[in-house]
Amino acid sequence: MGRWSQFAGKKFLDWLDPPKGLHWLDVGCGNGAFTDILIERTAPSNVDAIDPSESQIAHACSRPGSRMANFRIGSALEIPFDKAEFDAVAMALAITFVPDPVKAFAEMARVARPAVSSRRICGTYLAAACPSSRSATP
Repeated sequence: MGRWSQFAGKKFLDWLDPPKGLHWLDVGCGNGAFTDILIERTAPSNVDAIDPSESQIAHACSRPGSRMANFRIGSALEIPFDKAEFDAVAMALAITFVPDPVKAFAEMARVARPAVSSRRICGTYLAAACPSSRSATP
């Protein structure tokens, strides 16, 4: 995740404005850079993160900022978690690598709790489903 991507990730989380203490899933976590930002910016209760690449997961596990995250190999097309398990689900900059984005978004919605609303920023290829601490939805 380069400098621009880190900037975009921070702005994305600022825009989402999620409440603290949520259980997050980072889909397509790659090297864990966004997971670090997510932990730093959102004060989560727990973070799970998946990526199909074993080498990316190995690198993500080595990042000091991601120590609280639980990393595992997994696909956005078959997210290896139960229905309605997460308060917030995010995918940062990975959608361009997913062969079936519609199925990936359906999987993200499946593992998100029912009260979670979807928000997307297609221009920067960031997507999330999470509650907002704001009263109005953009």
